[in-house]
Amino acid sequence: MQEFLIYLKLGYQHITDLKGFDHILFIVALCAISSLKQWKSVLILITAFTLGHSITLALSTTGLIKVNPEFIEVLIPVTILITCIVNFFHKFKKSIYTEPKNKKFIRYLIASLFGLIHGLGFSNYLRSLLGSESSIIKPLFAFNLGLEFGQIIIVIGVLLLNFLMIIILDLRRKTWNLILSGIVFGMTLMLIINSL
Repeated sequence: MQEFLIYLKLGYQHITDLKGFDHILFIVALCAISSLKQWKSVLILITAFTLGHSITLALSTTGLIKVNPEFIEVLIPVTILITCIVNFFHKFKKSIYTEPKNKKFIRYLIASLFGLIHGLGFSNYLRSLLGSESSIIKPLFAFNLGLEFGQIIIVIGVLLLNFLMIIILDLRRKTWNLILSGIVFGMTLMLIINSL
């Protein structure tokens, strides 16, 4: 149980660490178009993302797949930029609008695919932690659970910020989305420029 808690904490700390904030930027971009009322859909979206990166994290940590880490470090910010660009063109409907199931499925699928890429970014870090472990199943599960918990905290923060800006400060949803997505886009662009 002690080992489980250690990896749970490591997963949580890894996602909430401001030094590696690219993952946080991605979650903010995913949540930028959502309202507090859509919290269930956002949690499913984040879980789809977690499932994606759990798969590649497991495959890469066990050595079943090997990818150039420098290539992945470029792809991760690209996924954030793509998410922001999609947000810029998002059409907001009335509050009673329900997103069609096929459109939701596509968003979940894309989040999972982007999760596959982000999982490869975590793999070197986790592989160094798991080096002496005989079985990686429990530590990997605990680590991913910690990541998911950290992501949920970030999601709650972003959705509350969206609520504050849209409901309390009376900003239009489209305007706030453009501001938030624009900030994330700019920060991600700076990450890419600084890494060159």
